[in-house]
Amino acid sequence: MKEIIYNGTRYRTHSELPPIGSRAPDVSLVNTQLQDVSLANFMGKRKVINIFPSIDTPVCAKSVIVFNALAKEHDDVAMLMVSYDLPFAHARFQREHSLDRVVGLSAIRHAGFGENYGVLILEGPLAGMFSRAVVVLDENNTVVYREQIADIGDEPNYAAAYRALGIDADPAELDV
Repeated sequence: MKEIIYNGTRYRTHSELPPIGSRAPDVSLVNTQLQDVSLANFMGKRKVINIFPSIDTPVCAKSVIVFNALAKEHDDVAMLMVSYDLPFAHARFQREHSLDRVVGLSAIRHAGFGENYGVLILEGPLAGMFSRAVVVLDENNTVVYREQIADIGDEPNYAAAYRALGIDADPAELDV
């Protein structure tokens, strides 16, 4: 079990993130065109999986915007934004913020993502949602970086995620 903090209280999550060096669990998620997708849809690309509770919260929204900006010059990186939000919410958010580099993915149709990635919140007001985490995969779906954000109100370490891909990026220099 892992714990996260929400509004000063600790809550348990299903388990741990996949270990570095392991093959990432395959996923089946729904994109904004209501199509089922898996990691195979992004084979050959490096992947940043940004996992969060809801696109309609400030920190989650900011993380999607920052990862979109970081991907601007890297066509070989797939930015996968994963939550239980409906595909329509992901599409709306991407339209409203003119985001063209992120892929909004919903777990609504397929159970198992939260358990397989260890991010399913088991108790408290966010039970059933995902904790905030980032998992970075190489082009062969091997985990090269993972970050379980302890306090759900904190942002991920964007620069560390990108360094894991061998890319030097400074989010402070982005216009977001």
